[in-house]
Amino acid sequence: MRDVAVVGFAQRQMQDFDGSPTCVELLVPLFKECYEQTGWTRQDVGFWCSGSSDYLAGRSFSFVQAVDAIGVLPPVNESHVEMDLAWAMYEAWLKIQTGEVDTALVYAFGKSSAGQTRRTLALQLDPYTMTPLWPDTVSLAGLQARAGIDAGLWDERAMAEVAHRSLTDAEGNEHSVRKGGSSVEDLLARPMYADPLRKHDCAPVTDGAAAIVLAAGDKAREVREKPAWITGLSHFIDPISMGTRDLTRSPSAQRAGAAVDLSGLDTAELHAPFSHQELLLRRELGLADDVRINPSGGALTSNPMFSGGGIRIGEAAQRIWAGESSKALGHATSGPALQQNLVCVLDADKKEQGN
Repeated sequence: MRDVAVVGFAQRQMQDFDGSPTCVELLVPLFKECYEQTGWTRQDVGFWCSGSSDYLAGRSFSFVQAVDAIGVLPPVNESHVEMDLAWAMYEAWLKIQTGEVDTALVYAFGKSSAGQTRRTLALQLDPYTMTPLWPDTVSLAGLQARAGIDAGLWDERAMAEVAHRSLTDAEGNEHSVRKGGSSVEDLLARPMYADPLRKHDCAPVTDGAAAIVLAAGDKAREVREKPAWITGLSHFIDPISMGTRDLTRSPSAQRAGAAVDLSGLDTAELHAPFSHQELLLRRELGLADDVRINPSGGALTSNPMFSGGGIRIGEAAQRIWAGESSKALGHATSGPALQQNLVCVLDADKKEQGN
């Protein structure tokens, strides 16, 4: 296995939707920032991969238009996934493993404000039994939260404690669109949004984009004094039918975690768009109590469509670069109620990689 590291990361998350820029306008400054971080030019990038969904965004060929942000001449080695940035990164990591390229820049973008996200995401459910009912994502998450409460796995106070910590930590993150913690009691006193969820239990609707730069071996060492080496990368998926799943569990997250070495973690950036999902993921991944969870504030404070998961990996990498973490986990999810899960282990020290 080739040694591959995260050596660059840039993000942009928007709270205000009026005059929201196009995907190209979102991406150009991000690419510029990545070039500045690495000292590279466009010609130094061996492979490009993007993550987005025209189907869910309702914008025909937006992923093709996004290539304008790269520049089309001379031609580039480019690909696309209808998934979150984290899965685009996975494809790029595989591309580097083949030996065809040594470097990659992956990016993703989404404009949640272009439609009603809660309703739009029903299109990714089972088209025969679920989508015709148009169950929205918040209501489905509410069913999951209620199932966990009824099973005694968590309660509303535990969920409020997650939200309180996330909002407080987000005060130190300039990119978070929701921040400012109050007391747990104050959060519990707020009205229900989709019982048992309150608004602070749900990720905000956010437009945004993000980009991650990967490099192999000496290329990574040329860019970063402390590259964030990818020492474990895995993803699994649960059935699409909600009726065949125990919503208090996430077997795909458990299997992804079991496929990598999670021992010695000190930081974990978990892509949990709902407060109870952090509690569920911590249990499924077997994270120790001393692991710091979502020091960036996590998805509860900003969760742009198609880049929210990749941002978790980028945030984890930044902790490695800054010397604040020696081993960190980046996690991404997609689909309803934690249906699909990807884990990426980042290490300050190069070790044998697993897949």
